Amino acid sequence: MTKTELIARVAELTGASKKQTGEFVNAFTRAVIEWVKKDEEVRIQGFGTFKLSRRSAREGVNPQDPSKKIRIPARNVATFKAGSEFKKSLN
Repeated sequence: MTKTELIARVAELTGASKKQTGEFVNAFTRAVIEWVKKDEEVRIQGFGTFKLSRRSAREGVNPQDPSKKIRIPARNVATFKAGSEFKKSLN
């Protein structure tokens, strides 16, 4: 599902216009990104949790030349953990 398809589906479910729904989806994603960047968890009851995780620096292997080792720097990554209702709905 693309962002455009998501906006169309949410607009259909709520009866709101696609323009209003698009503004909401954009505001929602900006808000989640802002909070996660501040190292705050974003919990949506029954849906899931977005949070910041840190990957430590490590040594890896160059896929083009497996005999060469490369240094992979530490970095921050966003993670999502599905909530209980989300998990139950999948089965």
